[in-house]
Amino acid sequence: MRIGACLLLVASLGVGQTPPTVKPLEVEAVFETELGSFRMEMLPDKAPKHVAFFLDLVAKGYYNGSGFHRMYANALVQGGDPLLKDPKTPKNLFGTGGLKLQKNEFSDQKHERGIVSTVSIPKVADSEGAQFFICLAPQPALDGQYSAFARVTEGFEVLEKISQLPAAADGLAERPLKIIHATIEKKRTEPLLDAKPEELKKTVRIETTLGTIRVETHPEWALENVRNFLKLAMTGWYDGQGFHRISKGFVVQGGSEGFRQGAQAHVADRWVHTVRGEFQGDVKHVRGILSMARGDDPDSATTSFFFMLAASSHLDGKYSAFAKIIEGIEVLEAFEKEEVDGETPKRRLEIKRLSVE
Repeated sequence: MRIGACLLLVASLGVGQTPPTVKPLEVEAVFETELGSFRMEMLPDKAPKHVAFFLDLVAKGYYNGSGFHRMYANALVQGGDPLLKDPKTPKNLFGTGGLKLQKNEFSDQKHERGIVSTVSIPKVADSEGAQFFICLAPQPALDGQYSAFARVTEGFEVLEKISQLPAAADGLAERPLKIIHATIEKKRTEPLLDAKPEELKKTVRIETTLGTIRVETHPEWALENVRNFLKLAMTGWYDGQGFHRISKGFVVQGGSEGFRQGAQAHVADRWVHTVRGEFQGDVKHVRGILSMARGDDPDSATTSFFFMLAASSHLDGKYSAFAKIIEGIEVLEAFEKEEVDGETPKRRLEIKRLSVE
């Protein structure tokens, strides 16, 4: 895949250094486009000069009114050419502006999904500049050939829409997608990272298709799993997720990735990660207990949890029980009455809203 331009046309630009008050690891660049917004965090350990250069451009409004002019469906998008600010710029000049302003700054960073890297003129060393491309799928052929300097943290669904816009075989867009404005904002941090155990003892309200259940978390059973569950609850990550499994006389399971109604992306997706197993042999998996689902790896729990419908001692000490029902246990009876195909509900059952009281 070719990244670059056929013709060099350098835009006049007075670029200084990133203001000393801006600490790259503490901020994100936020781009608002015609199709929505996305955010990216900086990688100053991989390309410090490019990071400073890019943040300075954003702070000065350089990208406002520019756009994305090259896209490969679900693979890559390219933008940031200042020439795109002028609607009269001929198509043969798309992707030729704002180059040859920075020297190469290659690193060991792989061009994996979400990586933001600089555009250069093919076969011309140190020709990088203001233009950038974003990988929506791994691009190993680009590793070590371009200066990766940032990573997308939110808005993949927006970038995927951009990548699917009409384009020629060489990726050149029929019409550029406008960047309305770009700003620098304080980096969003994962909730509850520093919360103490006593602060994680909460009551959580789970509104489902079949009724409302209130549960009490027990950080003394599984501290990190409680922290993870409350984080996802507070950010609204669970809202709209489905219950995909009813094993009668055993468990009701929901909250797995990929079961949200409508758009799958969520702003808290960046904080979805595996959580180590916290197994307590003296905590029994009896009716009304909530526990985290996992794969074969004991430390593979992420988002999916299950309600116990009956005592199952073979789970004790092997799964991370983290909460228990304190109100609404009769809702479990309603789940058990649902028609299933094997263990899959025949109709959609979901978490309408999950909130921390």
